[in-house]
Amino acid sequence: MHSPRSAHPPRPARLLRFPAIPELLRERVFRRYWTAQAVSLMGDQVSLIAIPLAAVLVLHADAADMGLLKTAELLPALLFSLPAGAWADRRARRRRVMIVSDVLRALLVASLPAAYALNVLTFAQLYAVAFTVGTLTVLFDVCNATVFVSLVTTDRLVAGSTLLNGSRAMAFVGGPGAGGLLVQLLSAPLALLADALTFLCSGLLLARIAPAEPPPAPPAKGYATEGLRWVLRHPAMRAMFAASGTVQFFNFMFQTLFVLYATTELGLGAGLLGAVLGAGAIGGLMGAALAGRVIRGLGVGPVILVGFAGFTVPLLLVPLAAGPTWLVIALLFLAEFLSAVGMMFVDISSNSLSAALMPDALRSRITGASRTLNHGFRPLGALAGGALGTTLGLRPTLWTATAGAILCLLWLLPSPVPRIRTLPNRPTTSLPAVIPPTPASPSPRPSATPTTGLTPAATPDAATGREASPEPNRIPDGRR
Repeated sequence: MHSPRSAHPPRPARLLRFPAIPELLRERVFRRYWTAQAVSLMGDQVSLIAIPLAAVLVLHADAADMGLLKTAELLPALLFSLPAGAWADRRARRRRVMIVSDVLRALLVASLPAAYALNVLTFAQLYAVAFTVGTLTVLFDVCNATVFVSLVTTDRLVAGSTLLNGSRAMAFVGGPGAGGLLVQLLSAPLALLADALTFLCSGLLLARIAPAEPPPAPPAKGYATEGLRWVLRHPAMRAMFAASGTVQFFNFMFQTLFVLYATTELGLGAGLLGAVLGAGAIGGLMGAALAGRVIRGLGVGPVILVGFAGFTVPLLLVPLAAGPTWLVIALLFLAEFLSAVGMMFVDISSNSLSAALMPDALRSRITGASRTLNHGFRPLGALAGGALGTTLGLRPTLWTATAGAILCLLWLLPSPVPRIRTLPNRPTTSLPAVIPPTPASPSPRPSATPTTGLTPAATPDAATGREASPEPNRIPDGRR
């Protein structure tokens, strides 16, 4: 008779080949960190619907009021990102700063439904909460850049970025529906209690991890602007900043007019418009699932280039949409779906590369510089979109915006970015990381590092780098 062991061969090999749970999520510390991000992102989607609806339905806001509300939300990133990054790099316990930011944001958001219940909700409170929450979000994000790399080794940066961006795509899929249901059941202000709870949940989960954070940076002359200067010294960093800024400007021109164009000129109802936007969320999920495999096949730099092209070029289908309703919907679906796939490729590849290239001592300051530059283009793009839409019309302005966004590729093509194949070991000093040319011979060089195959720095002119733009909308923007 055969023993049970011989009758039923062991299955560990199959489990290893097809793991049910990603390797990083099997680690308790990263799992708590990732869960904090995922829960909070879902709460953001509730606020994305509930706060504007509270302004419109409860306070009867007009276009000017909504403009001021959006400005109050965006302004902190422009004003405070650079000084917040400089301040964060001097802190030894950045995780504690993130926890305090979460608790304060929970209290601020919860003040809105409390004021509504007492019938004392005003525009002034709404603007103040939007501005203060935006300021705390800036502080959270510049600290988060350092905490993330404290949890993930260089060889797993792509896997970590994939998980974080995958949870963001999932929030885009399920968040709006959940937010709409909560608004319908509880009213818009009371639905904000869900977002306040996600802040508390994030803070509690972060309190249960203790990553080994890098030491604070020592004071020096030009300390506050050193991160920005480090970025601008490197050809690839300059190219990535220029490409991201170009996309930010023209994409906010596009976003300012898209809903108006879809409803007035194309005649789409709210249900069809929601379905079109849902196609983008599904594309984001697929992009997050495929990004790691594509990066392993093509290399991180080429995927950044492909991602920017995939994000911008499909949006040409939006101003092109015309004809019968089925054709218009098909073109919009295709545009949103393909653009979201490209966006995820950009997010995951650029976040991974920037995390590998930035020195720990400058990480928060580089993140702050990135937010200052990129967020500065957002209100400018929105204003330009409104002005051109009024003078030229909606469709011509959308042609301008989509064509202009594609110009981002002109910054990338001559830069070192397309030649970067693997992630270098993370630098621990403020010296630039160098990506040398790919060797002609496939045999490894004696001086290459074991993980990346990259040789040590040779000349400053060869330095490369990239700081990813951190916030959702349509360009990667971090957690909130």
